[in-house]
Amino acid sequence: MDLDAVKDRIVEEVDRRAELLVDASHRIHGRPELLFEERFAAGLLTDVLEKEGFDVERGAYGVDTAFAARTGGDGPTVAVLCEYDALPGIGHGCGHNIIATAGLGAGLAAAAVADELGGRLVVLGTPAEEGGGGKIVMADAGAFEGVDAALMVHPAGWDLSEMHVIAIATWEVEYFGQGAHAAAFPHRGRNALDAAVLGYNAVAALRQHMRDDERVHGVFTKAGDKPDIVPDHTVAEWYVRSRTLDSLQPLKERVRACLEAGALAAGCRMELRATCPEYSDLRTNRPMADLYRENMARLGRTVADESERRSIVGSTDMGNVSYLVPSIHPFIKVLPPEVAIHTAEFAGWAASPEGDTAVLDGAKALAMTVADLWGDPQVLARARQAHEPVRADDGRGP
Repeated sequence: MDLDAVKDRIVEEVDRRAELLVDASHRIHGRPELLFEERFAAGLLTDVLEKEGFDVERGAYGVDTAFAARTGGDGPTVAVLCEYDALPGIGHGCGHNIIATAGLGAGLAAAAVADELGGRLVVLGTPAEEGGGGKIVMADAGAFEGVDAALMVHPAGWDLSEMHVIAIATWEVEYFGQGAHAAAFPHRGRNALDAAVLGYNAVAALRQHMRDDERVHGVFTKAGDKPDIVPDHTVAEWYVRSRTLDSLQPLKERVRACLEAGALAAGCRMELRATCPEYSDLRTNRPMADLYRENMARLGRTVADESERRSIVGSTDMGNVSYLVPSIHPFIKVLPPEVAIHTAEFAGWAASPEGDTAVLDGAKALAMTVADLWGDPQVLARARQAHEPVRADDGRGP
């Protein structure tokens, strides 16, 4: 088998569909949808996959906006993952339109060589990465059973082999007080906004005693109605992050104590609930990452190692997938490195000519990496060997 010739064909397959893929990216970008509401994006992607001959399951694994599109015959099963949810207010400030259509293009190109190489492919539509844990929900329902490897690509300001992913817990915190007229009867009130503010300030004091790889962020989503009404109910949203799920647990307790202290000081009651499953850290599969780097080099891109950009920190439910099967989550350069992710400026770049190029290059590199995994049994064997089993006492698994 001439794998170089196969990869040349993959490049041709993506280029042949370039107009379709770029148009799909722009259409998803122009119709941003929030977590678990991505009906337009899921419909667009599945329509293309079905037209191209995939066996498409919509609403897969009990998630309305998820899908699974399968093709190929016998052989190893590789999953290409698509994300397509947006952010409130700023749309695709994380560039998920690029992730979705690079995954789509990779799936279409890899499908063209699946029978020749003897492999099976599943393109998974994974909703709600931005705070809903769609991949975790799907995994719990069996989405990754029988999958030998999983991969996706994410837009950024650099070409990197991996993202520095840390674990995260997300909470909604409510404070309940006692309403009163703030001028006539202030002594009858118990101020739920004071409780939230005191909790926020306690967390701010905690930050100076946290590790460098730990993060805590909070916003108020309900803070009261009028200044002369003592607020009897406030709501805050909190993210707590640490290096692994194991190290996250004690940090969660410290943050919760701060938030409860605010309630105690203000004479209020606090309720806390998790808003989605906890995201794990990411275990990048080094053999697969090396293959991706080599395939990007074929396209004229130089992919750096993640250690060169340790300041890029985030969380993703792809981390939980990486504990289940050998996985990669590389970055592809779309914009200048000084542009921050999760901003309106980033959203603008996601539909730029640079973003369009990333869709096509990302599709090619992912599909060529799939071909590597199919084309040589030793390649997949090395990826499996590098996928260190999670110990029962590790505390970091999904």
